[in-house]
Amino acid sequence: MSTVTPSPQATAPPVPPPPWSAWVGHLAAGSAALAGLVALLWTVTGRGYPFGVADPDGSASLLWRVPAEVAAPAFAVLLLGAAVTALAMAGPHAVRLRGVPRSALLGHLWLVAAVLLLVVPDVQVLMYAGYAPMLILGAPFGWPPVDYSELLTVALGAKVLAATIGVLLARTALTWQRRTAGSCPACGRGERGTAWTSAASAARWGRWAAWTAAVIPVLYAVTRLAWAAGVPLGITEEFLRQMQDSGIVWAGAGLGGFALIGAVLTLGLVQRWGERFPRWMVGLAGRRVPITLAVVPASGVAVAVTAAGLGLYGQPELWAELGGGTLMMIPMALWPVWGVALGAATLGYHLRRRGGCADCGRDA
Repeated sequence: MSTVTPSPQATAPPVPPPPWSAWVGHLAAGSAALAGLVALLWTVTGRGYPFGVADPDGSASLLWRVPAEVAAPAFAVLLLGAAVTALAMAGPHAVRLRGVPRSALLGHLWLVAAVLLLVVPDVQVLMYAGYAPMLILGAPFGWPPVDYSELLTVALGAKVLAATIGVLLARTALTWQRRTAGSCPACGRGERGTAWTSAASAARWGRWAAWTAAVIPVLYAVTRLAWAAGVPLGITEEFLRQMQDSGIVWAGAGLGGFALIGAVLTLGLVQRWGERFPRWMVGLAGRRVPITLAVVPASGVAVAVTAAGLGLYGQPELWAELGGGTLMMIPMALWPVWGVALGAATLGYHLRRRGGCADCGRDA
């Protein structure tokens, strides 16, 4: 008589969560609840909604054409529901579910996290992240000549806050997902290892992802730096003159330089100098690069690039430019691919270097 071996998820008891998971889950629930109440206030009063047509810099956003009368109550429902779900998943007394209820709860929280991370932020967040070094270093010297009160808007703050809440919700969902599957909540390892998460496997597919994530920003940088040099690469000379007269060509050059630096740093995810500081770094030469020093900023850029690319996909102008054969928008149309590839390369770097887990003791 044949027997059926039950899956680990069906037999493994929930693993105790690490101490930090309680405050992360409660912080996620509290911040989502507060944001949900604010969205409820937008709904009731009809004022304060910062996205869509209320955002002067939000035309390249998936929310641009969604009326506030629809979006505000939708945000209220999503955020308040996510607060309840996150609270149910937080800490040692989290709910224990199996099968369809478990999948539904996870699906709900992952959906809200995805909306906050990939739909609410847009190209404005990525642009200001690229401009940040120039704005910070040039502020004492009055360059560039911009009004910072016009740059640091309520809408921009709301986008950054939404992404922050999205990170907290995603971390809460991931910890509970691992715990209820019988895996280590901290590292995700279970009794049965998975081949694709091994260091050797991550080194192979992580290399392909890293090179993909490095090539795309170089394509973007080549076009923008060419325009700064007066070469109308992929555009008309008339359009180049217009950008030169407005000064926007130099903003593009700044983003192009940022993209080149990002491409080089991306390759560090698969190079030795990404694991040990190079010799020319006095005081750090030969020391081990902290994993979080690479993983945290790379993850942030991956999310920002993906969100910016998805926002552009919702704009008819993008498809019109692509249909016209111009090179101006092609590198930007590849941003979602760039973001996904960078996220995969970052994950591969983490899996390759993480070593043994301090919580469960597993190292494979």
